[in-house]
Parts: sequence; C-alpha cells; structure tokens
Amino acid sequence: MSQATQEAVREDGTIQRVSGPVVTATGLEAKMNDVVYVGDDGLMGEVIEIEGDLTTIQVYEETSDVAPGEPVENTGDPLTVDLGPGALDTIYDGVQRPLDVLQDQMDSAFLDRGVDAPGIDLEKHWDFSPTVEEGDEVGPGDVVGTVDETVSIEHKVLVPPDYEGGEVTDVGSGEFTVTETVVELSSGEEVQMRQEWPVRQQRPTVDKQTPDTPLVSGQRILDGLFPLAKGGTAAIPGPFGSGKTVTQQSLAKFSDADIVVYIGCGERGNEMTEVIDDFPELPDPQTGNPLMARTCLIANTSNMPVAARESCVYTGITIAEYYRDMGYDVALMADSTSRWAEAMREISSRLEEMPGEEGYPAYLAARLSQFYERAGYFENVNGTEGSISVIGAVSPPGGDFSEPVTQNTLRIVKTFWALDSDLAERRHFPAINWDDSYSLYRDQLDSWYEENVAEDYPELRQWAINVLDEESELQEIVQLVGKDALPEDQQLTLEVARYLREAWLQQNALHDVDRYCPPWKTYQILEAIRTFNDEAFEALDAGVPVDEIQSIDAAPRLNRIGTTEDDEAEAFIEEIQADVTEQLREKY
Repeated sequence: MSQATQEAVREDGTIQRVSGPVVTATGLEAKMNDVVYVGDDGLMGEVIEIEGDLTTIQVYEETSDVAPGEPVENTGDPLTVDLGPGALDTIYDGVQRPLDVLQDQMDSAFLDRGVDAPGIDLEKHWDFSPTVEEGDEVGPGDVVGTVDETVSIEHKVLVPPDYEGGEVTDVGSGEFTVTETVVELSSGEEVQMRQEWPVRQQRPTVDKQTPDTPLVSGQRILDGLFPLAKGGTAAIPGPFGSGKTVTQQSLAKFSDADIVVYIGCGERGNEMTEVIDDFPELPDPQTGNPLMARTCLIANTSNMPVAARESCVYTGITIAEYYRDMGYDVALMADSTSRWAEAMREISSRLEEMPGEEGYPAYLAARLSQFYERAGYFENVNGTEGSISVIGAVSPPGGDFSEPVTQNTLRIVKTFWALDSDLAERRHFPAINWDDSYSLYRDQLDSWYEENVAEDYPELRQWAINVLDEESELQEIVQLVGKDALPEDQQLTLEVARYLREAWLQQNALHDVDRYCPPWKTYQILEAIRTFNDEAFEALDAGVPVDEIQSIDAAPRLNRIGTTEDDEAEAFIEEIQADVTEQLREKY
C-alpha cells in the first residue's frame, strides 16, 4: 500500500473466512462498497455485504495464501477511478491500474499481488490553458480550461459535478501536474485537473434525449440494415468463432465516435494481446493520427481475478461518462458481458445467495439494466451535449440465444446484431444473420440518412429487406424441389439476393479498402444492385430467358465495388450500371 493509502485507512478488522475471491471479516466498521485492503499483502477489495459484525468482501486479486487472522484495513471510500488528462492512450486492468506502469515496477509481464499505481500520472506536467477569468461565475461541470491530452483530443478541465461552484478568484496558466490547483473559487473550492468518481454511481446530467444521429460504423450490414444511434445500445450475441470480437474491434477502429473505450472483460489472453499490439499501430481513419490517441483500453483477461472482472465494466462506463461530460461522443465496447455475468454468478454462489435461472443471481437483469441505462444521448450539466453508445458482446453457451444473459440483454437494448455460426462456416463475414437481427433506431435515423446520404435511402433499404425476406422463403422450396423447379421470376429474385449477400452484406475486415465502407458508398453499391434488378426484370418481361440475363459479364463486377478505392468507386459504379443496362437491353 502507498503512504497515502495507509494514512486514509481507518478501522481495522480481522479475516474470519476465505472462499476464493470472497473474504469474510469481523470487527470491521465499514459501509457498503467501501474499498478495503485485505491480509498482510494489502490486497484491494470491496465490501459487498454486511450482516451484524460480519463484513463480506470481494477481493480484486488472487487470494491464495491469505489466511484467517490476518488484518483487514478500511479506507472508508468506495471504489473510484482517477479522471483527468492521461486516461487516453492507456491500457488498464479492471480496477484502473495502468499495466505499463505496473510492468515497469515489476520489471516483468507478471504482476505481484498488492501492487498499485494511480490511474493517471500524478507527476507529469500538462500545459493548462484557462477558458475563464477572475470574476467569472462557474458551476458544477463547467469548463475552466483545456489541455492537449493527445494529438487527437483536447481535454476539457471541468469543475467536479459535486462542487458548489462560485466566482473565480484565481486562475492559473502554464505547466501543472494534475494534483495542483488551477482555479480557485469564492466558495473556497479548488479545481484540479484530476477528479475521482465512484464507479457504481452515474455522473449527473440534465436530460436524456432521443438520439437522431447514427454511429457510423463503416460496416455495410450495420449502417445499411441495422443502424445504431449515437447514444444507443446494441448487443452482439454469437457462438464461439462467429466473429464477436472482430466485429467489436472493427467498430472500435472505424466508428465515428470521438472517444473509444474498449473493455476486454474475461476474454482470452491471445485476443487481448492482439488488441494491445494492433491498436497502437493503427492509424485513425477519422484523423490519420494513431488510433490509441482517442482510445482507452481496459484489459481483464480470463485468467485475471474474477472479482476485478465484475468491476471492469463500471470502470469503463465511468471513464466514458467523464469524456461525455466534455461534449464528446463516446463508443464503449464490452467484450463480453457474458464473462461479466459469470463473474457475478461465481461471487453470488460464494455468498450462498439464492440462485436464479442457470445459477445466475436473481439480480442479473437489474445489473445489466444499470449498466446499459448509463448509455444515452445527454444534455450535460454544463450545457453541452454528449453521448455514450454501448455495444455489448454476449457469448451464449453453444450459441443458445434463449439463455438468461442473452434474453435479459434483449429486453434492454434496442439494436440486436445476431451472429450466425452457419454464416461463419460458409466464410460469410460479418456473420450477422439479417433474418434474426433488428434495430429499433431505424425510423428515427431515417431523416439523417435522407439529408446526408440520399432522399430515397430508406425506400431502397426496405427494397433490400423485402428481397432478402423473399429469398429466405424461396430457399425452403429450393431445398425440397431444387432451384430449376422455380418460376423464372423467382430464380431471378434469388440471383438478385445473391448479389445483395455477396456484394453488399459481405465485407472483408482484413482488406485495406473493404474493411471500412462510408455511408455514401454503402448506398451506391445498393443502388447498383437495384439497377441490375430493375433492368433484369424488364428483360425478363420482354421474354429474355433467365439464363441469358444471368450470363452478362457486367453483373459479376458488382462484387468488386467494395474493394475499389473510394475515390474511384463512384466512376466504377456508374460504369457498371451503364454496362448492365446496355448489355441487358441488347437482348430484347
């Protein structure tokens, strides 16, 4: 424990019982959610149950060799995160310990128990530029200055939301550490660049508004069929190997959010290693700067202590709320909420609580709701507007969407991207099943697409949905009698649907061009397929056999649009449309 922590310690207790990450202590005067330090090694923990003289603690580190009779020390404060410049371009564990700092302390990739470090660098000097003057009135949440946190993000220094506010009596300018006072108020309060905030308490806002702007992901099936609003919630359930992590990483890399918070909650170590290695090397498609310049990573792999996994989503959402208070749009990826729920189940069983369905605690739905409800498009207390979009991956055992975590998540989120193992086996990626997925934001986002992409975009999208629905019905007949037994118009519908699947819905995450598709290109690819559809059915009505319609060499080039450079795509699409029209009309 640090000297500051030891000074903050108040009442002592004694360990009575140890059960994995759950420790019971006696003689500890504590409140619910107080942070305590357990055992001779000072392992960090949190009070989760109080019954008479017995206090139950979940410990965020491995508890082997911890024994009854060892001391427990209480800080009297809840689990908090450090908020301030330096949170971006950083990789944390589940309780906001910076992993690079701890690695330097240990001189090893394996961390000793009981090590600790502040969430942000307390010694680094930042160039503070004030935005207020002496005599100005400021209130909770108001911006008093700025700092260039990274090459991409201007960090806005805020009056803490739990301050009274008042008249500015003194304001600094120049180089400061995050613990030094930069603004003094007539109320006697001093504003530093560093804040602390309890992770389980939502930061205050004025109003939660209806979102009307999409979070552009660059994924055609998401932007085209199942859009997510900025400030919306989405779930990505799917079995092992269906592409949950790749889809989440694509969203983190290419979505048009200002800030990205990526939580690896209980994921395999090799996947998190890939994220940690890749993100610092990736250029930001929005600015060309390093992607990490607007990203905060929270790495809590499956071999890390289970209790820290339970807290990591709260750590992530609190950091997201802090940047939302500055007026930024934040995208939070939680991969995966199933591992979080499993951590709750393990701790609940050690507490001997009455289990609910499949052993999950009875409060599973409430915890999921509390997490997802912290997303939204908000009017902040300082008058700015900001959003948090939450995308949670779900890993149902065996791909069973009827299991409790998936079902409870479905009751909360408004966008559902269902991953399909059959599509993944056919190498169709993203393996999102267009029959099972949905978005309840579609109607409220239509006006944005009409204004920013094309007036007929909603109509064209509905046409694509109708064709895909018809194909699903026809496939049942094809499996019984074969494709050749269908009438020619239905055979042609299957051909159009094939181009929708292969040229529009399918996307290569590893291709330098195809991995990101801007909305205008998503629309134009669909428009080109619609042109083929209209001309083909006109030719069919004029008596041209379906085999001849399918034999034109212009149509297969539709599959190459996605991999065509953006600055060449528009001319390429126009050329395909002209060739399709010419070749089909020559036949009648």
